[in-house]
Amino acid sequence: MTNGIDLLFLLHETAHQLRLDADRRAAAHGMTRAQWIILLRLERQPGLSQKELAEILEVEPITVARLIDRLEERGMVERRDDPADRRIWRLHLRAAAAPVLAALHAERADMLSIVATGMDPTMIAALKDGLQRMKTNLAAGTRSRILERDPA
Repeated sequence: MTNGIDLLFLLHETAHQLRLDADRRAAAHGMTRAQWIILLRLERQPGLSQKELAEILEVEPITVARLIDRLEERGMVERRDDPADRRIWRLHLRAAAAPVLAALHAERADMLSIVATGMDPTMIAALKDGLQRMKTNLAAGTRSRILERDPA
């Protein structure tokens, strides 16, 4: 059991260090980590709604709305009407986001270089597979516990 606890602490502490590093890097570019995450998400999935983005980020919709307001003020994101539902805003990147995304990608590459120092590609692949398996196991365990409590 001690090894399991050690692994959990190690995962938590590593994630914490990554967040601190990302916060510092984002601040150096006059942004927040949350704003960077939004830009990355919109780059990968243009046209997300504020509600969908809030669900992905696991925050309240009002939090996303405020972050989008700031990004919109900087000319990086725009809200567009949803053609099927006028109550929904679809979020899209604007040209001003391109240099910020380029900086973000460079920062991410540097972070990966730092965390992967001393690891060969086989070890990195095994780590990615293991972390993906842990994530899948946790999601499945969460779903099964919910079903056990509320089988309806």
